[in-house]
This record gives sequence, structure tokens and C-alpha cells, in this order.
Amino acid sequence: MKIKQGDIVIVNTGKDRGKSGTVLRVFPKMERVLVDGVNIAKKHQRSGSRGQAGQIIERPMPLHISNVSIKDPKSGAPSRVGYTRTDGKKTRIARKSGNSI
Repeated sequence: MKIKQGDIVIVNTGKDRGKSGTVLRVFPKMERVLVDGVNIAKKHQRSGSRGQAGQIIERPMPLHISNVSIKDPKSGAPSRVGYTRTDGKKTRIARKSGNSI
């Protein structure tokens, strides 16, 4: 997967198209990412013990990796991710501007 935890991504499709956020968690086997403040769902939570009321909590749900793209550090536009070798180390770059991510 070319998108890692902590990256800033932009949503390409869906109800939150155009929104951006930080990747909180990556699920490589499911090919999904959890983005902060995007794809919010309401979850009904039962009361845990006596005297505690049930509640509705809002939490972000995972998005498919194909529906997000990396935010270019230079222009802020969506960009693809590429790799380059510098000093024997593999670094990620944004294809649009060539800057390292």
C-alpha cells in the first residue's frame, strides 16, 4: 500500500468528496483506510451498566483505498504516489510536483 498512517489524503468519490483528513489507521488486508473526520457513521451504543444511559456516538468508518489519494505537499491537489532512490534509501514522492511526502 502506498498510503501510510499519518498521511494527509483527499477523498475522490462518495458523499465526502473533496474533503481531506489525516489517515488514522490502515487496513492492508481489507485495502481500506480510516481517515479522521471523513465517512462519519452514527453508532447506537447500549447502556453498559445500571444507571448509564445508552447513546448515539459518531465515529469514522473505513474507506476503500481507491477512493482516496495523497495530498500534494506543494499544490494541495490530489496526486499519485511514486518512489525514488536517494542515497540508497527508497523515498515516496508525489507524482504531481516531485516533492517528497
